[in-house]
Amino acid sequence: MSKITAAITAVGGYVPEYRLTNQELEKMVDTNDEWIRTRTGIEERRILKGEGLATSDMAVPAIQEILRKKNLDPKEIDCIICATVTPDMVFPATANIVADKLGATNSWGFDLSAACSGFLFALTTGASYIESGRYKKVIVVGADKMSAIIDYTDRNTCVIFGDGAGAVLLEPDTEGNGILDSVLKSDGSGRNYLNLKAGGSLKPASIETVTAREHYAYQEGKTVFKFAVVGMADVSAEILERNNLTGEDIAWLVPHQANLRIIDATANRMGLSMDKVMINIQRYGNTTSATIPLCLWEWEKQLHKGDLIVLSAFGGGFTWGATLVKWAYDSE
Repeated sequence: MSKITAAITAVGGYVPEYRLTNQELEKMVDTNDEWIRTRTGIEERRILKGEGLATSDMAVPAIQEILRKKNLDPKEIDCIICATVTPDMVFPATANIVADKLGATNSWGFDLSAACSGFLFALTTGASYIESGRYKKVIVVGADKMSAIIDYTDRNTCVIFGDGAGAVLLEPDTEGNGILDSVLKSDGSGRNYLNLKAGGSLKPASIETVTAREHYAYQEGKTVFKFAVVGMADVSAEILERNNLTGEDIAWLVPHQANLRIIDATANRMGLSMDKVMINIQRYGNTTSATIPLCLWEWEKQLHKGDLIVLSAFGGGFTWGATLVKWAYDSE
């Protein structure tokens, strides 16, 4: 019997219509377009506007695109894993809400929280369900409404983040395509430098926490940058080395879109020219769990069956990782 691997067989994405440009941010906080572009590479980011709209409202259309492409009934989905740090509610899981909105009545699911590395962690988890032979169709969606937890009076964070969702369908493959290897790491000591202080069991919501603006994302930028540059570059190089590959073997690097300088450092460490690196940070900013699948969505037509690609991320907590994927199909 041939070994079963978990192949990505379709991708979908969604970004809100509203564009928050650097010029608009200049009117909100003490910053300017040149400063933002020079340090991050970001020119605009998408923001989900509208009463009662949440993370699930971006995840659903991303998954619906996959269902249309594959001509699937939502009832054929076995499992939905939602990578997010901005769930609709503390509970139930956003994955369950997404399933209900889709009509995926035969699926089970859960949320996975690993900040900007969430999609990679969820992808590896979803792949294990396929590899076991237990499930045939697993949806992994990375979705975050970061505007819900960003303080738009804090120039250190509000210029970075945007909203969006990206999803992939995992199915069994016996030709050697799909998720080939992952290097995933975490270090909880990083919690001091990138976090959301209040709202959890450590510091439940109160008048005091709201007044102190502790329900917004906090980032100690310089420290996080130093860890991210080393972390993303190290795991990306490690996954090549342990699979006896070099940069020449890789068709694309799909990096988390946090900062253009971090992306450059990762590509250099892998020996990749920038024309083999997917970059859309200038349009969407950092959409946390959604950045990597949104890249796959935008570059889908440039991916070919047999291409080796490396997905790489670094997130708060700290979490980081790299995944080696052999692309399973040519887009129509």
